Amino acid sequence: MASGQESNASFCSEQTAASESSHVKRSHNYEEEIFYRNCRAAYLAIFKSSLENIKSKGQLYLVLQQAGRNPSWQIVNKYWTPETMSLNFDDFCFILKKEPPVQKTELLKTFAKMDVNNNGYILHSELCSVLTTKGEKMTLDEVNAITELTEMNNDGKFYYHKFCKSYMTTNEQCLKSAVEKLEVDSKLKCRQFGNQVEIFSEMAESPDSKPKSERKTEPTPLLKGGHCKPSSTPSRKISVTSTISMGAISNKSKLIEPNAVKEWHCAYSKGCFFLEDNDEVVSHKYKLLLPQRSTVCITIKPVCFSQMEGKCSPWLAVDTALYILNENETEEKLKVVNFTELRNKETFGWRGELGAGDYWLIPFTTGCRFKKMKKQIAKEAKLIYEDGNGCLALTKEFRTALSEIFEMIDLDGNGFVNLEEYNFFEMRTSGETCDEEAWVICKQNFETKNNELTKQGFMDLNLMEASDRGGDLSDLWITLTSMGYNKAMELTEACPFSINIYAEKCKPQIKPICLETSGGQLKKAICMNVVNKGDAKPMDNSETIIIHTYRSDTRITSVIENKTEDKTIIHLNNERSKNCVNNRRLSTFAIEVAPKSMMVCQHVMPLNEQEEWIYNCIYSVLS
Repeated sequence: MASGQESNASFCSEQTAASESSHVKRSHNYEEEIFYRNCRAAYLAIFKSSLENIKSKGQLYLVLQQAGRNPSWQIVNKYWTPETMSLNFDDFCFILKKEPPVQKTELLKTFAKMDVNNNGYILHSELCSVLTTKGEKMTLDEVNAITELTEMNNDGKFYYHKFCKSYMTTNEQCLKSAVEKLEVDSKLKCRQFGNQVEIFSEMAESPDSKPKSERKTEPTPLLKGGHCKPSSTPSRKISVTSTISMGAISNKSKLIEPNAVKEWHCAYSKGCFFLEDNDEVVSHKYKLLLPQRSTVCITIKPVCFSQMEGKCSPWLAVDTALYILNENETEEKLKVVNFTELRNKETFGWRGELGAGDYWLIPFTTGCRFKKMKKQIAKEAKLIYEDGNGCLALTKEFRTALSEIFEMIDLDGNGFVNLEEYNFFEMRTSGETCDEEAWVICKQNFETKNNELTKQGFMDLNLMEASDRGGDLSDLWITLTSMGYNKAMELTEACPFSINIYAEKCKPQIKPICLETSGGQLKKAICMNVVNKGDAKPMDNSETIIIHTYRSDTRITSVIENKTEDKTIIHLNNERSKNCVNNRRLSTFAIEVAPKSMMVCQHVMPLNEQEEWIYNCIYSVLS
């Protein structure tokens, strides 16, 4: 009896925990939904379309005002630097997340500090003195504009409670009017926008694309176990559903790596994916040189640091891939040769024949499992301490992190860091590079071997940085966060990987070229790969809007091709999918596809690879 009561109590406890977890998740999703609704409302109050970019500092100021932020020019200049040419909708959302609206209590508290006698007002002379000399200094004209507001000024006194109320009301009204406009327009209300890449029809119809007759198109809808069927949703112009049932992912290898590695020539390099604040992914890019035609096997996989073997490394679950592009054409028209779609556990690879020449190797991850994590850091990790002699020394935790970073930047894996490798590290952490003269000085002060920096030398260099600044750790934390570490010194926003190139008949060469975001080059490669290898389903009889869907054992990618002369808006609903996660982190959203272009809709992967997963997406044309 007691046992049964305990079992029931445990069951009730689990139900309560599950209910609370579900409530928290719904609450978070609701907050995200409201945030992106407000972003859309503000953006579309200024611009006609999400495809339009913010092209000036003035436009950025206006759209931030419309979002209820009323930014200072210092805030505007923070995001619109002399190098900025334009900002897109995703950049705008990122800025709003970083710059939450001012709260009334904060504003009142700021003014109350000037009101030392708690009179409820501040003398104009005192207000002018503070606002023109402290913090973000205002001009005399800007201060006069405040003191000349009759409803909150009287007899040389500034009544800040009235000002705060008016300030908050104005900000809230700006956003409210934008949201009301959005709510009235049903088409605008459904949109959730993001970046896209324009790939014009001449690319889609390149000689390497499959002719329409060869594509896996389905001229008639399938009702049973098929991929597409008409939707009965009456509120949408055209609607189709794509359903794909996927089994648990098998551990059986489909990637055949060279059996006798000694008989194959090999080239090796490491690299890393880094998450930016705006969720863009930065990674190394490579050139591959093949002296002669040969059968090759190209693989990529996440790597575990030597000191973490046997421990849990979250990035090992991140999906990785390499796109192989032909270098024998201009960079704008690079030909997609293939990509690493075969899998052996965490290794993804491709095996085939390549002709002699140069190739681009571009790493890729869908973003389904590589994303920003919201985690409360209870205590900031300690970087340095004073030893028994009163000298600064690195903590054990910081030495471990620096050892991991050293492994990350040692791209050729020889246990040392040369100038080229060190400069990738410098560009990532400081935006600058080390020239030959500075490298000579570095070698004179820190341990090197054969013109390369040793791990101990790298440790000493970082210790000197802390010592020279009298224990100021700000630059060291910039280094750590730039390399993907959080304040608890956990690697959460980087995924180190390794690349192996095996060639049967010649010695391949691989060279890291740059460290940058994937950009349009990779997006075009993904689109063309999906179009060439995936199923195609027209959304209308004239085949002007086509849904392309590519599936492998581990992921599904969909691309929308718009052949019309006008933009089109497609609404996607994934709510019926099971055991799935997508890179957009939204179950419903809309995308806007420019005329004569195509774009990636979403990447989808299983949440739990050991269980069946069902992809169900309803595509609806809104305009």
